[in-house]
Amino acid sequence: MGLRKLKPTTPGQRFKVVNAFDTLSGDKPEKSLTKGKSKSGGRNNSGRMTMRYLGGGHKKKYRVIDFKREKNGIPAVVKTVEYDPNRTANIALLVYADGEKRYIIAPKGLEVGQTVVSGKGSSPDLGNSLPLIEIPLGTNVHCIELQPGKGAEMARSAGAYAVLQARDGKYANLKLPSGEIRMVLSTCKATVGVVSNTEHNLETSGKAGRSRWLGRRPRVRGVVMNPVDHPMGGGEGRASGGHPRSRNGIPAKGYKTRRGKNLSDKYIVERRNAKKK
Repeated sequence: MGLRKLKPTTPGQRFKVVNAFDTLSGDKPEKSLTKGKSKSGGRNNSGRMTMRYLGGGHKKKYRVIDFKREKNGIPAVVKTVEYDPNRTANIALLVYADGEKRYIIAPKGLEVGQTVVSGKGSSPDLGNSLPLIEIPLGTNVHCIELQPGKGAEMARSAGAYAVLQARDGKYANLKLPSGEIRMVLSTCKATVGVVSNTEHNLETSGKAGRSRWLGRRPRVRGVVMNPVDHPMGGGEGRASGGHPRSRNGIPAKGYKTRRGKNLSDKYIVERRNAKKK
């Protein structure tokens, strides 16, 4: 999928770089696979703002995505590849041989008319979902389960993928998008390929109004607040705010916030921020 740079006919279009949507085929979502989606505006059930900088945005319908891929051994044909306003990746509508329709996260290169299948014994082809124990080493995978049957939890956003590096006993070693190397049970499913819309990070909104369409309100920097509002606030004139920290006083830039005894520690082979020799 390519990008489209607009001509600077207005100030808002001068730096605007948007998705060309040239590989998409569906105009409207499958009605049986959509649900209503309500907005909170950052308020809780008593009307108080608990999350700042949220609000507004265009109305959306939620597309129900099949993260489990439990229809094993039944081939499905890709009917459309569509845009999803709820995520950075594109989605693909599958029509199974028994007539059922389901949405999946579309991998890069998946085209209308292709056939995909899931389950044990499936070939490790693009878009197929199968256990890690049956996928060749060195393969790029996405939509990875952490517990068998629970559904995909890792590498689901645009352009994300993990590399299957090794297998040891009942575990497989995966190099994740962050650089972390982690052990995952070999019986967990993963989908072959890279998540679609890989150039999403190169897009530029061009104007503040597009952020409002996405439901993002203006974010206020801590250094321009008063001391009562933020630890970095206050000072005469344009004074800097001291050590960078959050509104709650938690330092940024190097301060470790991870618990020392996480249950997942034993599955992490190499940290994402490990020193490279």
